[in-house]
Amino acid sequence: MLPRDRRVRTAADFQHIRRTGARAGRRSLVVTATADPNDTRSGGPSTPRHPRAGFVVSKAVGVAVVRNRVKRRLRAIMAEQMRRPPLEGQPLLIQVRALPAAAEADYATLEKDLAGALRQAVRKCTADGAA
Repeated sequence: MLPRDRRVRTAADFQHIRRTGARAGRRSLVVTATADPNDTRSGGPSTPRHPRAGFVVSKAVGVAVVRNRVKRRLRAIMAEQMRRPPLEGQPLLIQVRALPAAAEADYATLEKDLAGALRQAVRKCTADGAA
């Protein structure tokens, strides 16, 4: 499970991601990534910088049991991805929006789709920020 400080929870943050983020889609989900505007931590290398993630799973995905299963799987996969490059140490906001196909996807498929879309969205986001 993602710790509280690693989650996107406010409507303002979700709106910022939607407006300014770089998107990458797969069959079962869409990932949007952008720089974290609240990353104003002063301090040197001892101050940890990390990404934060939020999840959107609408009723189009399925009934409550199915939506919750999809969310749990996505949170577990995202927690693992946050410990690896390209996310590790990056102050990013990430939104993962599940599509209806996520309801039938198994864990391995969701993991592959999320990892690929995440890589692509972060690459686009960092390329836009560097330019």
